[in-house]
Amino acid sequence: MRGLLATSIGVTCAAALALPLTPPASAATARPASAAEAAPSGTARATSPDTPVTSSLSDPSLSDHPALPDLPDVPALPDLPGSTQSLPLTPLARDRALGGATTDQGLPRRDVRHFSLLGVVWDDPAAELHGRVQVRTRTSDTGAWSGWQDVETHNADHGADPGTPESASGRVRGATAPLWVGDSDGVEIRVHPDTERRTEETATATLLPSGLRLELVDPGSAPPEHVPAGPPRSRTPTTGSGPAGTPEALDPPGAATAKTAKTAKTAEAAEAAETAETATAAEASEGVEAGEGVDPGEGIEAGEGAEGAEPAAMTAMTAEATAASAANAPLAPLGATQIPALDRLGTERELLALRGAELTPAQRAKPYIGPRPSIVTRRGWGADEKLREKKFVYTTKVKAAFVHHTASGNGYKCSQAPSVIRGIYRYHVKSMGWRDIGYNFLVDKCGKIYEGRAGGVAKPVLGAHTLGFNTNSMGIAVLGTFTSAKPTTATVNAVSRLTAWKLGLFGANPKGKTYLKSGGGNLYGKGKNVRLNVISGHRDGFATECPGRQLYGKLGSARSTAARFQGR
Repeated sequence: MRGLLATSIGVTCAAALALPLTPPASAATARPASAAEAAPSGTARATSPDTPVTSSLSDPSLSDHPALPDLPDVPALPDLPGSTQSLPLTPLARDRALGGATTDQGLPRRDVRHFSLLGVVWDDPAAELHGRVQVRTRTSDTGAWSGWQDVETHNADHGADPGTPESASGRVRGATAPLWVGDSDGVEIRVHPDTERRTEETATATLLPSGLRLELVDPGSAPPEHVPAGPPRSRTPTTGSGPAGTPEALDPPGAATAKTAKTAKTAEAAEAAETAETATAAEASEGVEAGEGVDPGEGIEAGEGAEGAEPAAMTAMTAEATAASAANAPLAPLGATQIPALDRLGTERELLALRGAELTPAQRAKPYIGPRPSIVTRRGWGADEKLREKKFVYTTKVKAAFVHHTASGNGYKCSQAPSVIRGIYRYHVKSMGWRDIGYNFLVDKCGKIYEGRAGGVAKPVLGAHTLGFNTNSMGIAVLGTFTSAKPTTATVNAVSRLTAWKLGLFGANPKGKTYLKSGGGNLYGKGKNVRLNVISGHRDGFATECPGRQLYGKLGSARSTAARFQGR
């Protein structure tokens, strides 16, 4: 059956690739989307020449807009975990002051496949979009159109540092911030440039970046309720989550479950901690990529189950999912959807297991670290691990935490937070060309903490969150927009608990200062040593509004609370 399904998918994909890339000359008028086009499809890369897009359904009231050409029907594909529709923007208006040159771009109202998150991307990541982006969407449930909503255009301050392999991959695109709109099946967009910025040199030039495209992201369905709760019984798999050439071995079954809140105080947990210390003593050097030489799924044979899990659930994990989950050993068992909270004593023992060889005698005698909070894993929020690059990339340590807001709006329910994160993840990777989601952690309005970029929550994973200061730092993104809206108390407390624990793993004082070397940005030149708060806002490292005035104003409270959690 599996072979038949794989063959069917392969034939369907081949048929899609065989379609003509340009519409026939006779197709000049817009038409309603066909049933095939309305069906969910696989991911469409914004940078691909054969990106499938839905045909338009023009609003009669917008007949003054230029008609868009028909596009070939997109074959219906089996349901996949999420998809992206990438629609090129077209001219909407002309400016007499510019000699009739086209200024506004966008799309008239149209039917599209279901989506929940959107953003605008363009070709050159160095180009900036100076202007206003507004969208209207149609709710799938009621068919009602929303009012015009603004999309945050200043998003270049997020991303990998200049000159790094991720930023120089050739896949990165300029982009707005993503906007969460909920389940929708219709869209209208207009982009108006800031004509006040034009000069004699740019008066006749295009005022907007080239290659503007609207990205409509379907984050996919929620993860299954039942997932594996233990390691495989077969021989121990390995994963390239440590330094290149030294893949870390997963702990044996006893160690993999030893760090839960219930077992941390037992003798078995102490024995497992010694095993974990051996497995994780060496951290990856700055920017080193872990090797791919060993298949993370090696040793997990078909039909073999896991303790506390059904065999079918274990075999459902891909090699990429296994590697992402294994990077969190021994904090949680393989396939876990959540890393459980740990009390202070258990956390201190875990610190000795994870980083004992690097601690000073004083730190071993009196570790300043907050109790480990509960963290939803990537498997818990439903990450499609095949989207990201396989390798994990690490920096040396975590000296500072940068707090962000996603600028994606506050209209989500807490139960929708995993879907919002899946949407941001897909937008970062498939639309913007990043190697993975940019943030190391995310926090929702109810105070729940989520694992971000893959590589292990206790490890110094190199993120793409604060342009110029990703090295030796971590990025925490609060889901929402906090320019005028205030973050909840639960959110601020979650940031405090997370920073108290993660900064404590590396001996950092949340109320203290530290130095980070700039990788280049609009505030500090490349190579400059900058003194920053250990818990900083994004705007402290880059000239930006992020994390919003209201959230930024709560960071002082977060610092004090985090320090108290550490026992300072």
